[in-house]
Amino acid sequence: MMHFPIYSKENAPEESKQPLGGLEQAFGFLPNVAGAMAGSPVLLSSLAAVFANVHGGSFSERQIQILLLTNAVTNAAEWAIAFHSFLVLNAGVGTADVEAIRAGGLPSEPSNAALSGLARALISKRGQLDEEDVRNS
Repeated sequence: MMHFPIYSKENAPEESKQPLGGLEQAFGFLPNVAGAMAGSPVLLSSLAAVFANVHGGSFSERQIQILLLTNAVTNAAEWAIAFHSFLVLNAGVGTADVEAIRAGGLPSEPSNAALSGLARALISKRGQLDEEDVRNS
C-alpha cells in the first residue's frame, strides 16, 4: 500500500498553499485528504474548483451534504461516508435522516427524499433513468 505525506499549509508545495487555505477556511479544519492531495498542486486545485462549483449553485448546504452523503453511500466510499456524515450533521440534518441515508434509505422530508433518491438512481443506473425514477423525484 502506498502512503502519501499529509501536508499542512506550512510545508506544502507553494502552489498548494492557497487552495489548502481556502479548503481549511471552508471546512473549519484541513481534511487529511486535502493534505495528501497537496503533493500535487494540480490535483488539489481541481478539488478546490469542484468544491467551489458545488457550493456555487442554488442548493443549500443541507441539500449539498444530503447529495454528497447519498453519493458516498451509493458508491460504498467508506471515508466519504464518514466525512459527509459529519458535515451533514453540522448542516442541521437530523440523526435519523443521516442514519436512513447510511442504511440505503431516504430522509424523512419529501424534497430531501426526492433529491437523495434521484442521486442514488442516477449513480446506480449510470444515468439511465426510467419513468418510475423520474416520477419518484
